[in-house]
Amino acid sequence: MRVAVLTWSSRRIGGVEDYVSSVLPALHRAGHDVALLHEIDEPADRVAIDVPPGASIFCVASLGDDATLDALRGWTPDVLYNQGLSDPSFGERVTSVAPSVFFLHSYVGTCVSGGKTFKRPMPVACNRRFGWPCLLHYFPHNCGGRSPITMWSEFTRQSAQQGVLRHQAAIVTHTEHMRNEMARHGLHAEVVPFPIETSAPADMPFSGECWRLLFAGRMDFLKGGLVFLDALPHVAAVAKRPIHVTLAGDGPDRQQWEARAQELRGGWPNLTIEFTGWVTQQQMGTIMNAVDLLVVPSVWPEPFGTVGPTAGQHGLPSAAFAVGGIRQWLVDGVSGHLAPADPPSAAGLADAIVRCLEDPLHYTALRLGARQMSSNFTMARHLPALLAVLERAAAGERRVV
Repeated sequence: MRVAVLTWSSRRIGGVEDYVSSVLPALHRAGHDVALLHEIDEPADRVAIDVPPGASIFCVASLGDDATLDALRGWTPDVLYNQGLSDPSFGERVTSVAPSVFFLHSYVGTCVSGGKTFKRPMPVACNRRFGWPCLLHYFPHNCGGRSPITMWSEFTRQSAQQGVLRHQAAIVTHTEHMRNEMARHGLHAEVVPFPIETSAPADMPFSGECWRLLFAGRMDFLKGGLVFLDALPHVAAVAKRPIHVTLAGDGPDRQQWEARAQELRGGWPNLTIEFTGWVTQQQMGTIMNAVDLLVVPSVWPEPFGTVGPTAGQHGLPSAAFAVGGIRQWLVDGVSGHLAPADPPSAAGLADAIVRCLEDPLHYTALRLGARQMSSNFTMARHLPALLAVLERAAAGERRVV
């Protein structure tokens, strides 16, 4: 089978590109011809997606829309595997080349801002069906900024993206939460187990003398870093021992988070907080081997949250809010602990953190549960399920609405 994988960037910016970097070689090893079509080759300082030797590569920014489509037709794919393109017009046109399967990584076509969260008066997940009434909530609930121009342009773009979804041969996604999101919009999606790849984990002992907490991800409002930082005094008051917090990543809110961390350092001498900046996948593995607990303070309904199963491969339980697809991998009391999310609060998150770490025997059980959970998210489980969908699409079967 000839499979053309479509994505926005050829650089490993986040979880989508990491996935493409793993699925392309996996399809190639399984005996399929693969090609990569991407819109841009940016940012230049990020590692390129792994492409098997000899695979064709088509860049829209270099060739232009028409020439890219002609080149792709000349490659004669049996099926397209779309990870989400930023230009819905091109995304619509490319479906004329071959049957297309769309992997729904995020809230494409179902939210004006893509965050699926009311931020005002407090962050709460939005369960609305996408449509013109969303425009009435955009400003009162601070869904995505203050510009009416941005609101309208994003509304029209997401409307077009939903049209792209309706022209797919199939939609696949990684969680029941996202499958239900599609069903709310009259679309059918299949859940396939998502593959997580990580560096070889080490089995670090848990002394309990110092609690070592980790945040890993993009530093913006929806990721809940300030809520996490505000939870730390509650944790420190209960723990009565040193707490070391590592915040790995970067983003627009980093300076604000750093300022809040500096305030905390002054009031809690047993609290150490460090910011690493953006790290590679290998560096993240090293960090995960040296901490005790992953904290996922996201206040928005994460579509999946790959960082959780990744941490599980290192024997790391998680503490997180019970939002979105996180419940696909975090079973309360088994692979970590969940905090209430309606609304999310610093006190609730602190309680989940403490429940993970206060009892060494329970923590040991959580580590085992996290490892067992992560074993569900492998390429060996993912690829057969994915290939079954791709083959049906290539054969002309269509099941979206």
